[in-house]
Amino acid sequence: MKTRTLLLAAVLAVPFFAQAQTARMEQRELNQERRIQQGEASGSLTPREAARLERGQAHVDRMEARAAADGKVTRREQNRIEHAQDVQSRHINREKHDRQHDFNHDGRKDRPARRH
Repeated sequence: MKTRTLLLAAVLAVPFFAQAQTARMEQRELNQERRIQQGEASGSLTPREAARLERGQAHVDRMEARAAADGKVTRREQNRIEHAQDVQSRHINREKHDRQHDFNHDGRKDRPARRH
């Protein structure tokens, strides 16, 4: 009886786990897009950097769409998507903190004042 109950609980938990994984991936993607927008608004990302990062996010979106096209995202596909999100997160961080700024939002990098 216990084995049957545990098996039933495991079978019912699998779809819930898959939904939780998908929700977590989507939330992470939204957070990364928000980080890019915030960087654009603050000027810590130049328009060119932001465009490159948005293309990277689009790549992750396409990976997710291809993985979900057959109705099931396998563990291997999830791992590849998470790895792509990790890489994209590092790219966002690196670009936001690379001392290239567009504080006046004119589309060109602002250069720090020269020190003599």
